[in-house]
Amino acid sequence: MSQYAYLSEPDAEMAAAIAKLPPNRPVVDIEKARKGFESSIANFMKVREPQLPPGESYRLQDYLVPVDGGEIAVRSLVPTPDDVLANHTFPLLLWIHGGGWALGNIKIDDYNLRQVCVELQLSILSVEYRLAPEHPFPTGLNDCYTALKWAVENHAILKASLHKGLLVGGSSAGANMSAVIAHRARDDQFFHENPVTGQLLQIPHKQKLLSIEQNKNAPILPKENIFVFADHYKAPLSDPEVSVLLHPNHKALSPAYIQVAGFDPLRDEGFLYEEVLREAGVRTRLDSYQGLPHGVHNYFPQVGVCQKFDRDFKEGLRWLLDRDAVTAA
Repeated sequence: MSQYAYLSEPDAEMAAAIAKLPPNRPVVDIEKARKGFESSIANFMKVREPQLPPGESYRLQDYLVPVDGGEIAVRSLVPTPDDVLANHTFPLLLWIHGGGWALGNIKIDDYNLRQVCVELQLSILSVEYRLAPEHPFPTGLNDCYTALKWAVENHAILKASLHKGLLVGGSSAGANMSAVIAHRARDDQFFHENPVTGQLLQIPHKQKLLSIEQNKNAPILPKENIFVFADHYKAPLSDPEVSVLLHPNHKALSPAYIQVAGFDPLRDEGFLYEEVLREAGVRTRLDSYQGLPHGVHNYFPQVGVCQKFDRDFKEGLRWLLDRDAVTAA
């Protein structure tokens, strides 16, 4: 998909930000990589802290969800409007963090999700799924699917009205799992009365195309580390629950909003997946970001293209929640 090659070139502001990033290093020791990523997450939270909404404008509550072989933590964010005596209910978003299936936790997007919760009046459930390689495929995926079912069964404590919207979304590996979950839920009788109504796929993992060579040395996620994470995940790339482009049926899926980073080895996968969905009759909307590396919006939310990424994220959610607009798209 060489028509998107120009998207690899960052503007001057983004190039200056990229120059501040540490050099790429291969992921050899997963525990060391996790500690390094934990330090990055602390920085993500620090730079987003000034944008946090007032504490009284939302409720944060952590729960433990039983899963096969154990339990996982989930974090609920619920708006608390001023007229607390009114019985408010909200659309629900299940959010799945990124990190190559092997890194990260719910803190990655936590501060941004708090802002989104309040600004969009949206109930959000963020999932702390178990990580590879200790918990290889499909453990993390099954954890997230179980969390979605738990959310449906417990929507009352989440102040959620599933008829107002039931969305699944995530970033990077989380977007990959969200896309798979959208397929699972479509075919699962459990969701017959409460179907998934939208999917938000941020810098998604799918399958390998031209951009993996063009952007093989891009910061944050160079080509070699993509394969390291895939090895840790221990999943066959021919499995449609890993490479969802290979799924035999994309029809009748919920509408999809996709964000594609231009300076990302995974760039072309997002474009191709949107095309595949659209050709299957799925309503889609896509935004792309020239010169933006994978996940760098978390490092430099003050940079212009990253600000646009964050604004579009909210607009994409609004589009998914606007049934009339999605139907007419």
